[in-house]
Amino acid sequence: PGSYVYLPAGTPWTFRNDSDTAVRFHWIRKAYEAVDGLPRPDVIVTNEQHIAPTPMPGTDGKWATTRFVDPTDMRHDMHVTIVTFEPGGVIPFAETHVMEHGLYVLEGKAVYRLNQDWVEVEAGDYMWLRAFCPQACYAGGPGRFRYLLYKDVNRHMALRPGRVETPVSQALRPAAE
Repeated sequence: PGSYVYLPAGTPWTFRNDSDTAVRFHWIRKAYEAVDGLPRPDVIVTNEQHIAPTPMPGTDGKWATTRFVDPTDMRHDMHVTIVTFEPGGVIPFAETHVMEHGLYVLEGKAVYRLNQDWVEVEAGDYMWLRAFCPQACYAGGPGRFRYLLYKDVNRHMALRPGRVETPVSQALRPAAE
């Protein structure tokens, strides 16, 4: 449990389970969006145990994020992180994001705000949040609440009149940037 593997397109690989225990993993497959002047990302093989969680400001460590990819590495067009709430942890405000993103609940229970509704979620549930969907979370316990978070990052949405060339899930930046 807790492992993360990133394989750039074209990387030869083999997956083998040498134990008698069933293996369970989440496969995220997407077309890589290259940027002129940036090389493709390197292979990453790691485990959450090797990464210090980053506490979110103002939450007394009850809300933390384990980032498998350096957020300043612009070569990556997607991130997968583990978000952890200790009992009583909250996202203390309604937040929105410019990109669509997916959440798969790994452990525990919480209530998650999606638009105006508070929805009870637990281990095994999956949520796909549209861009700009107001969201918040309250993890009341009794144990930790953890989820995998997938989101597209570091790319502009390409638009042409009458059609969208890349998924709407691409992040937008203000025109002033």
